[in-house]
Amino acid sequence: MKTLSVLLAAAGFVVSQSASADIALAKAKNCMSCHALANKLVGPAFKDVAKRYAGQPDAEDKLVQKVLKGGSGSWGVVAMPANSQVTEAEARTLVHWILSQK
Repeated sequence: MKTLSVLLAAAGFVVSQSASADIALAKAKNCMSCHALANKLVGPAFKDVAKRYAGQPDAEDKLVQKVLKGGSGSWGVVAMPANSQVTEAEARTLVHWILSQK
């Protein structure tokens, strides 16, 4: 039983470390200049994005392309610019993290 507790604690640490790494990536790539976790800024809150795309099997691929190429019309009149400083792997990490927000 003690081994299970240690494994769960270790897994919790890994999850927490990953979550903080993903928000650090969002900050490093300037996502937080226009987005916040729970409140709309220039763009939608990440929690609102997660709610809108919940259960959509193609959501991750669709949003990765939005991060990379930008887009408009999904959340109002302000367009999201293309993010040339973000690699596809980073975009996928960010989108996976965004979709996990609840």
